[in-house]
Amino acid sequence: MKYAMDLNPEILKRAGSKVKIFQQDCSEPWPLAQSELDAVFTSNFLEHLRNKEALLKTLSNAHYCLKPGGGFIAMGPNIKYAPGAYWDFFDHYVELTELSLAEALLNCGFGIETQVGRFLRYTMSHGRQYPSWILRLYLALPAAWPLFGKQFLVIGRKSASSTDAVPPIQTTPSDLPPNPSAR
Repeated sequence: MKYAMDLNPEILKRAGSKVKIFQQDCSEPWPLAQSELDAVFTSNFLEHLRNKEALLKTLSNAHYCLKPGGGFIAMGPNIKYAPGAYWDFFDHYVELTELSLAEALLNCGFGIETQVGRFLRYTMSHGRQYPSWILRLYLALPAAWPLFGKQFLVIGRKSASSTDAVPPIQTTPSDLPPNPSAR
């Protein structure tokens, strides 16, 4: 079974007929059993969460719902390589790099399998659209990624021997370290 989680009502039109949709805040407990998922994939999403507390809750929910050995795959804009353009989107709240996301994943019990600071172009949805063969060629040539990449790729993995029965964390703002870059 495939699942999609999004607050945007467009998800109802875009998800395939075989996808179960949860229209909810991803930082709230997920309506899934512990160890039910093989993988969680997110692309250009985590930066839209309201704050780091919501990010930690989301990662904790994913860890809880992933099977032992399950993967959390994330791509998103890397503020190190697109600092000004990052804020061109009104709904970008959380500043992320491959290092900060890896640290958050570690704090939620994941191991880090892959950490790439420069992966894809900053935006794949605006501007010139390239044929899919060009994208496949680009992905096959990691030496080109540092030249064009402004998005990170981070893959975290839940331990294969994980037997945690700990429910997702429910942090409060006082549990988090102060954010020196808060505006």
